[in-house]
Amino acid sequence: MAWTIALSLLTCLTMIGVSLFKPDIKFRKLNINTYWLIPLIGASILLSLGLISFPEVISGLTANSVINPLKILALFLSMTMMSLFLDEVGFFRFLASVTLRREKSSQMTMFIILYFLVSVLTMFTSNDIIILTFTPFICYFAKRAKINPLPYLFASFVAANTWSMMFIIGNPTNIYLASSHNIGFFDYVKVMYLPTIFAGIISFFLLIMIFKKQLLSPINEEVEEIKIGNRFLLSIGLFSLGACTVFLTIAHYIRFEMYLITLIFAAFLLITALIYKVFKKEKPIEIMNTVCRLPWDLIPFIIAMFVIVLALNKHGVTTMIADLFGSSLTIVKYGLSSFLLSNFINNIPMSVFYSSVTSYADNTIITRAVYASIIGSNLGAFLTPIGALAGMMWMGSLKSHQIKFSFIKFFIYGAAPSLFALSAALIGLFLTIQTIF
Repeated sequence: MAWTIALSLLTCLTMIGVSLFKPDIKFRKLNINTYWLIPLIGASILLSLGLISFPEVISGLTANSVINPLKILALFLSMTMMSLFLDEVGFFRFLASVTLRREKSSQMTMFIILYFLVSVLTMFTSNDIIILTFTPFICYFAKRAKINPLPYLFASFVAANTWSMMFIIGNPTNIYLASSHNIGFFDYVKVMYLPTIFAGIISFFLLIMIFKKQLLSPINEEVEEIKIGNRFLLSIGLFSLGACTVFLTIAHYIRFEMYLITLIFAAFLLITALIYKVFKKEKPIEIMNTVCRLPWDLIPFIIAMFVIVLALNKHGVTTMIADLFGSSLTIVKYGLSSFLLSNFINNIPMSVFYSSVTSYADNTIITRAVYASIIGSNLGAFLTPIGALAGMMWMGSLKSHQIKFSFIKFFIYGAAPSLFALSAALIGLFLTIQTIF
């Protein structure tokens, strides 16, 4: 057990260190993200030392269970693909342009509009995609208008990682934790809508308080008008995502696994778009860019983390932690610990680990433990940049736009909104559990 714990901790700490100080390496013309390499090496060491065997790993990867990481990856990548496709046809930039052009002079009004726009979009798509899509738009506009972009950037980051709790599809951590316990779309929303609203309201007002002085100066620049280049591709993209969301809400009732629904609609979108491009004799640029932009490196990352968790399971570590948490103050223990652990090892490894820990919890508290962990995994993302992969990528994106935003500054801005939002969300969860169960 000691070797397994030591190697697992070393792997996670090294991964965070490498992600912060050497986020990518260049190999000829390729830029390779490093965050997935360390877990892959750690998992390989566990296998080579016999702390987990190949047959055990194969058995875990091929098991017909809700915790199968391949099913969860299929669900996440399919949803991400549909969101990326909409981004490629210019939907998010167009929507931002149309919305923000309505109010051209008041920074405060634009700040509020942006917060609510990001909040709505992130519920139905993916928080990572929304964050990385809106960042260049905000940076470009702020530079032209000669205003400070940080209030808008941080508000969009907080909004995306708060309102992503509302639906299961908003964050890969939601997908992993909820799917591992066979929680359906509607059952998820029934529990999470109140915690999300509580957290969203408190984080919004705290952001207003933090940035109020910076938002008083007027705007002297027009928001650039962005037009949709191909309305047909936009239509099939919106139809695919919308229909997929509808079917996800009833998946539990029609007894159809969620990952199959998302795969079917993602395949439909790609095939339809490809046929259209062939018919029009055009290069499938949007399709190629969508496929290229998919986070393929999440596949080795999730599988490697799954192997590490399997090893921890085998040696009784997850059972020991579940016993240590006990059955009292479940919401506080799981919510706070997942929130803090997300900023120690990142929220995706935390979710993989907690999906196993919660499965060993007492049957009377599993529901509370899972939802509290989901809350911690989302809101932990804006305490420090380590909290989410999107946070680390986002910090890199800001550097490329010559925007200085240090780790310490991130923590100073994020501490109050994240801690108060966590408290509000856990109170909302407690009230919901008391009412429903």
